[in-house]
Amino acid sequence: MPDGPADDSAVLDALFAGSPQGLFLLGADRRVTRYNPSARGVRGLPADDVVGHDVRDFAPDLEPELDRLIDEVLTTGEPMRGRLLRGRSPSGPHRTLAVEVSLFPLRDGPGVVGVVEDVTGRQAAADRLAVLSTVHRTVGATLDVQATADALVEALVPDLADAATVDLLDDAPAGAAHPPGPLPTSVPLRRVAFAAPDTVEPVRRTGDSRPFPFPTPYTQALSDGRARLVQVTPDDPWLATDPDGFAALLGREVHSMIVAPLTARDTVLGLLTLYRGRVDAFEEADLDVARQAAATAAVHLDNARSYRREHAVASTLQRRLQPGVTPRLSAVETAHVYLPESAGGAWFDVIPLSGTRVALVVGDVAGHGIEAAATMGQLRVALRTLALQDLETDEVLTHLDEVAGQLTAVDTREAHPYLATCAVTVYDPVSRQCTMMRAGHPAPVLVDPDGSPIDVDVPLGPPLGAEGGAAFRPAVAQLPPGCLIAHVTNGLLGSEGSGDDEADAVHRLEHVLATPSQPLQELCDTAVYRMTPSRYDDAVLLLARTECLPPDRVADWTLPADTSVVGTARRLVGQQLAAWDLGDRAFTTEIIVSELVTNAILHGEGPVRLRLIHDGERLLAEVTDASSAGPHLRHARAGDEGGRGLYIVMRLSAHWGVRHGREDKTIWSEQRLGEDVPEDLLATVDVFDTAGA
Repeated sequence: MPDGPADDSAVLDALFAGSPQGLFLLGADRRVTRYNPSARGVRGLPADDVVGHDVRDFAPDLEPELDRLIDEVLTTGEPMRGRLLRGRSPSGPHRTLAVEVSLFPLRDGPGVVGVVEDVTGRQAAADRLAVLSTVHRTVGATLDVQATADALVEALVPDLADAATVDLLDDAPAGAAHPPGPLPTSVPLRRVAFAAPDTVEPVRRTGDSRPFPFPTPYTQALSDGRARLVQVTPDDPWLATDPDGFAALLGREVHSMIVAPLTARDTVLGLLTLYRGRVDAFEEADLDVARQAAATAAVHLDNARSYRREHAVASTLQRRLQPGVTPRLSAVETAHVYLPESAGGAWFDVIPLSGTRVALVVGDVAGHGIEAAATMGQLRVALRTLALQDLETDEVLTHLDEVAGQLTAVDTREAHPYLATCAVTVYDPVSRQCTMMRAGHPAPVLVDPDGSPIDVDVPLGPPLGAEGGAAFRPAVAQLPPGCLIAHVTNGLLGSEGSGDDEADAVHRLEHVLATPSQPLQELCDTAVYRMTPSRYDDAVLLLARTECLPPDRVADWTLPADTSVVGTARRLVGQQLAAWDLGDRAFTTEIIVSELVTNAILHGEGPVRLRLIHDGERLLAEVTDASSAGPHLRHARAGDEGGRGLYIVMRLSAHWGVRHGREDKTIWSEQRLGEDVPEDLLATVDVFDTAGA
């Protein structure tokens, strides 16, 4: 069939007339010579407003990005596909348009064909999902009401709303929980969070506490516990309940709002309110997002308030917040003395860590009384939690300082510029390495087995909560077995009228500890007698005598990152356990090691280090690789051939975990030698192992 200009014209006519997408033909001067008038965005615009005009004339909000893209295609002659642009619709200036633009250069001369696909609905759905994802990721990161409310409004503005507020019911007297059900319309709510562009001033200042005007959408939501979408017009009768207050809404051209109650466990805690004035009015889909965001935040707010109430009750139990019996460890022998003379916030802890290591902690909270003791309990729990995550020692203190900063902000202390001091020592009986750090606290006192002081300069970091973003530097020393490590608080180092400064008190303590072979508890008592601790401050002395694991209790191999070495690793483990007379543990340990080595080879980097430690009543297996990515525990289905590795390790281990170093990670497993592995578990594991799971 012959082709010709008439045929080409007919094809173009059909294409431009029937295409559901927007088609634009632009000349070399970037002016529109032809377009599809049925395309959304230009639908309804007179042809004279489009044909012969530059894009910037009828779609200024898509410019300058669109203008730059056209220049790029005209210059390079290369097509550009699927670029997302947003702006005001040319045919509806009050509607936001999202389009995917593709540009193709003409082959027969200078010019561009533009294909514009309206993706407004699809992009709006994606934006709403992104907002919910942000809410779930950022809201509730701390058990703090203010931080949770701030995170909520920041997650919603500006991606969902032009402005957002959170108003909450004040806590009930004596820390009691509020009764379930809706709130009376006359109840005062406190503004705790507000987010909006810098140019927008809130109607109600943060911290203000008063009832909302009645009847309004706010009081209706409090009364029935239902979220509502409200289109705001100047003649709405509820605006007359507070003309001066609501005049600001009209002045900022707010045209729609969402009021969503924050409800948890059938109890209304407050209100989340969203406002729009600069973008399209809220839709039902936006109301669904607001409901889900409010429900998520309400759970976290309720948890934060419950935590605060429980904390108030726990503060009366300050004596029970002190540590109980310290554990028996192969790394150190410990003893302590605790003198709570002032009912203050001094504390200590002995925390077993992975790899037979131990953390020794002593701290002191500023101030006295029940409040200080309760803060001590919070910091002690926080530090233990951080330490058990196997973080580096400086990271532990850095995160603890962040916790202290939040507690300081909530407590708004006036008598002390900081919250607490703390000193942490981590000792490894395998390497005999001792890592020491301190935050505004006296340095640990070290005494060698002969009774001579060991001089180690432990850098003094700022106290906890004294300043944001504090940096803590460790001191590292290699200690022989039988050394003494003494952690103290200022209450032990000096008493009023003694005339000693801290250095003199430390020298006296070193003299007391000059007989390190003496039983530790006797040394503690002697220190109390000789140091004359203060009667007006809590005093703590934590003593630890270092031990060292014999070399024949540790086996260490470096293996290439090749799956062929898994069998070699099992054989090495079997031989070593036979040498330790632990043949009855060979099967389970070989399974654990093979799974860990396989995981490190498949998902890690570099050579693999395998280490076994026989620690008296425990058998530890560690596999280290150069990747920092942590493993994920999967629950494989019955028909899956893989995915059970870490699950098997978990079932066969008394404890297991991941220890991240600065350049590597270690997955470790601990077995209790005095505990038998159930036969049914061994049979199940044997089936999985035989199948190569």
